[in-house]
Amino acid sequence: MNNILCQTLNLRYPIIQAPMAGVSTPELAAAVSTSGALGSISVGASTPQQADSMIRKTLALTAAPINVNVFCHAPVQRNPQQEQAWIARFKPVFARYEATPPDALSEIYQTFVDNHAMLDVLLDTAPAAVSFHFGLPSAGVVQRLKGRGIITLASATSVAEAGAIEAADIDFIVAQGIEAGGHRGIFHPENDDQQLSTFTLVQAIRRASRLPVIAAGGVMDGAGMAAMLKLGAAGVQLGTAFILCPESAANAAYRQALKSAQANSTEMIAAISGRSARCLTNDFCQLAREFAQDAIPPYPLTYALGKALAAAAAAKGAHGFGAQWAGQGAALAREMPAAELINTLVAEWQAA
Repeated sequence: MNNILCQTLNLRYPIIQAPMAGVSTPELAAAVSTSGALGSISVGASTPQQADSMIRKTLALTAAPINVNVFCHAPVQRNPQQEQAWIARFKPVFARYEATPPDALSEIYQTFVDNHAMLDVLLDTAPAAVSFHFGLPSAGVVQRLKGRGIITLASATSVAEAGAIEAADIDFIVAQGIEAGGHRGIFHPENDDQQLSTFTLVQAIRRASRLPVIAAGGVMDGAGMAAMLKLGAAGVQLGTAFILCPESAANAAYRQALKSAQANSTEMIAAISGRSARCLTNDFCQLAREFAQDAIPPYPLTYALGKALAAAAAAKGAHGFGAQWAGQGAALAREMPAAELINTLVAEWQAA
C-alpha cells in the first residue's frame, strides 16, 4: 500500500490497535498484527521483568510487527499532607464495603524516563515499534532505540507537543483528540488542556509539522477511518473498538458496562489515577465531581488508592469504581474476535 505507515512498518492496513495498559494482551496484539494492522501492548504498568516476558510472548505469537508502549510521566513529587488527606477522604467509601484504605499511597508504576532497566528490555527484544505516552524520553534514549531499527511514535494532545515530538526526531505523531478513551497524553497535566477534537488536532498538527500523523480518538469503524485518512492522517489508532474482543483482558463488569446503555455516557476524571482520563460514567465519576483538582495527588500515587477501592467494592459485588476507560464512541463498540474486527474495519473503509 502506498502509505507511509504501512511502508515503514510493513503493514497491510494503516490501523494501530491502541496499547491500553491492563486491557491489551499479547493475544490481542498478535491477532491484530497477524491480520495486517499494528498490534500493541503497554508495559507502562509492568516491571522490566514483566515487560520482557510480555514482549517475548507477543513476539512468539506472531511474526508480524508489534508496538510496545511506555509511560514517560514526570517523576512524582511527594506531598505527604495532601496524600494523607486524600486517604482520609475515602475512608467512609471504603467502610461502605467493609474495607479500609491503604495507609499510604505508593508509586505503583515507574516512569520510562531514566529507566535504564526498561530501556535494556526494549533494546534486547527490539519490537518493530515503541510508542511514548505522557511525554518523551531523552534524545539519547530515542537515538538508541532508533539505532536498533525500532520505529518510534509519541502521543500529542496539542501542536506544541507535536513540535516537541518532531524536535526529538521521533518518526510518527499520534494525535490524541479529546474523544479518546483512557488517559490524556498531555505532557504537563498542570497546564491547561486545549481539549482539541481529533478532527481539529490532526489538521492543526499537519499544518505545523512535517511528520506523519496518526489520528486517535473517536474512530470506531471504517467510515471514521476513511474520514481521518481523507484529512491527511497517515493512519488511525483505535482503542475502545477492541475492548470487547475476546482476546482483551477486560473483565466481565467492564464488558457488560460497554454493552449497556452506560456506554452512551463518558466523562473525564482525574480522581481515579491522578491524571485526566476518559471513563464510562460510573460511581467513581459521580463521587469525584465534588473533588477540587488541587486536592488530587499526582499520577500514579492516586491510582494506588483507586485500584484498592475498585477491588474492595468489587468484592462486595459493586463494580462502579473500576477504571472503565472508554472513548466517546463507546456505544459503537462491537463484540467480535480481533481478526474479524480488522477485516470488518477494512471492508467498511474500502466501501466508504
